[in-house]
Amino acid sequence: MFAVTTNDVPGYRITKVLGEVMGLTVRSANFGQNFTAGFRSLAGGEMPEYTKVIYESRFEVMERMWTEAQQRGGNAVVAMRFDSGSIGNFTEFCAYGTAVVVEPIDPPQA
Repeated sequence: MFAVTTNDVPGYRITKVLGEVMGLTVRSANFGQNFTAGFRSLAGGEMPEYTKVIYESRFEVMERMWTEAQQRGGNAVVAMRFDSGSIGNFTEFCAYGTAVVVEPIDPPQA
C-alpha cells in the first residue's frame, strides 16, 4: 500500500475508485514539552518538543487513513493531502485522499 499526492500513479492503472478516506487526531503537547519549549522560545529557533508531536501526529493520521483504505479493499491512496488547524490549545491533524485499487500497467515478467 502506498499513498501519493498526485492524481495517478506512474506505471499503474486505477481499476477502481473506492472513495475518500481520512485519518484524524487532535493533539496537545504535555506539560513538560510545553515548559521546555517555553524556555526555548525565548532564544528562537526550532522547538524539538513540538516537532516530535507533529511528526508523531502525521504518522498516526497516515496510519488511520491507510487502515480505512485497506478496509474498503484499496491498495493505494491518490491525491493525498495533510491539513491541520487549532481548536483552543489543541491542534487537529488530518490526512485524506481517495482510496483506489491499482494494478501495474505492464505486469512483471515471470
